[in-house]
Amino acid sequence: MFKQFIKIITIIGLYQSSLVHATETYTVRDNPISAIVTLGGTIVPFKEVTLAAQLPGRVAEIAGEEGEWFKENTVLIALDDTELLAQRRSAEADWLNANAAARNAAMQYERELWSPSKDKAPGGMGVPNLFDQFFTKPARDFAGQTDETMDRRADLHSFGTQIDQSRSALLQARSRIEQIDAKLRDAVGQAPFDGVITQKLVEVGDTVQPGQPLLEFADTKYLQIKLEIPARLVTGLQVGMENIIAKLDVPSNQPDTIPVRVAQIFPVADPQRHTVTVKFDLPTNMPISTYPGQYAEVLINDVNIAAQSLPVIPLSAVVTRGSLQSVYVINNDSRELRLVRIGREIDATYVSVLSGLKVGDVIEVNPQVNNNANWAPAP
Repeated sequence: MFKQFIKIITIIGLYQSSLVHATETYTVRDNPISAIVTLGGTIVPFKEVTLAAQLPGRVAEIAGEEGEWFKENTVLIALDDTELLAQRRSAEADWLNANAAARNAAMQYERELWSPSKDKAPGGMGVPNLFDQFFTKPARDFAGQTDETMDRRADLHSFGTQIDQSRSALLQARSRIEQIDAKLRDAVGQAPFDGVITQKLVEVGDTVQPGQPLLEFADTKYLQIKLEIPARLVTGLQVGMENIIAKLDVPSNQPDTIPVRVAQIFPVADPQRHTVTVKFDLPTNMPISTYPGQYAEVLINDVNIAAQSLPVIPLSAVVTRGSLQSVYVINNDSRELRLVRIGREIDATYVSVLSGLKVGDVIEVNPQVNNNANWAPAP
């Protein structure tokens, strides 16, 4: 019986020894950790617009409900344009009349140019009329009562003035049509880019006034975190800087930390709060439930405080049991579970340790959890 017990103990020892040697290990090392300031912000769409009424009217059509996706240039909202269409038909009729008057004035000018009136005074027929043309009119010109050249120029000028007036009326009619066309374009609101309706502010049948918001539209495919950061912390940020850690308010079964990138740093600080607006790009196609307006936190390095050296280990080495966190420490081919106090994440892979480990300790990475393991005291 005793020999069988010894044999079982030997087999267990050999199994544990082979398990230790087969497991991936990591030697704890220290790393300069900068002072971190956690700031809260809001997730916002990459692009968002508010469509507002440009003219008074009644809402005739809304493309859909909140959350529905629409392509660029899709009509999202339209006002009743019945009165505008009637005004346009009236303006078109005015344009046709002005165009006819312009053509008639041009024809009259051409007739006067090539077939001028020989005499404005009443004359007879046959020989009397010829007598008037050849003797009476030259006699009046000679006596200084008329001037044939001036009469000719005045007649042409009069017909030319009619042409100018008709062209002016034609231009006014065209301008009126263009004004109505502009109002017809303002009567509809189109999607400026691909996106979704985030909020409807009116319903079909509502009467609106110029400047009144109608609906909000946003591109939610790309999201950002918008923060108000104290001016002293902005010196440690640069546009394009990556691997900054953000924490999201997500369900417990999803990872709540992700890397973000500095997208934009506003050039002017808020004069009341003395903060600078900074936007961070969120990764696309994240396996995390995120929505515009959601709360988020970003960990910002405070470059004004000296860095502190702390042990750093891979996140995959941490074993969580309830609210307690621990790691498996390998010591002389033995495997023990040691309670640790975890600090902040360095990036998406590593985390700092505040207590429970020291530099040089060897720990398991991706350990096979032994539910029967005993806690080992921290050194």
